[in-house]
Amino acid sequence: LRSYARAVRSFGYPVLVSFGHEMNGTWYSWGAPCESPARFVAAWRHVVQVFRAEGAKNVTWVWVVNSTNVAAHTLRQWWPGAEWVTWVGVDGYYYWSRDSFHSVFGTTIAQIRTFSAAPLLIAETAVGVTPNRESQITALIAGVREADLAGVVWFDEAQHSGIYHQNWRLEDDPSALAAFTAAVRTYLG
Repeated sequence: LRSYARAVRSFGYPVLVSFGHEMNGTWYSWGAPCESPARFVAAWRHVVQVFRAEGAKNVTWVWVVNSTNVAAHTLRQWWPGAEWVTWVGVDGYYYWSRDSFHSVFGTTIAQIRTFSAAPLLIAETAVGVTPNRESQITALIAGVREADLAGVVWFDEAQHSGIYHQNWRLEDDPSALAAFTAAVRTYLG
């Protein structure tokens, strides 16, 4: 860890680091129910302390949670504190045609805003292959703008294994790609 911190410092350019993302879900060993929030917070702070001790001042620390529409655990208990986090990220997906920006991200963003004023971004998202995919993509990007978020990262992966692991790729769907491109130009350009 110290060697990596020194390498990041030597790199000299801004670097975003996220550690233990989606800890409020139940699918990773560093989160619920495998680890307690207190142990996660201690681990987060330790990693940040090591980087700071090694002089890696070029790091932006991004604390990333899963959208509370599918995660079973509240967020506040996992929060390392404002002095340990630079940005906050939320991961969430549009699995169903009924999903909207509010249903996927609204509750999570509102919950985060009760304890953090850090810049917030959608750290991982995509819209599944739904009958209204294009309008959902447009609404997603519009929601990022309306919520005054710092940005959005599209999960561009073809998984093909059920509703939670769909083909999220835009380049496999020309209509979806066109909707995404137009929405980014309109709302984020």
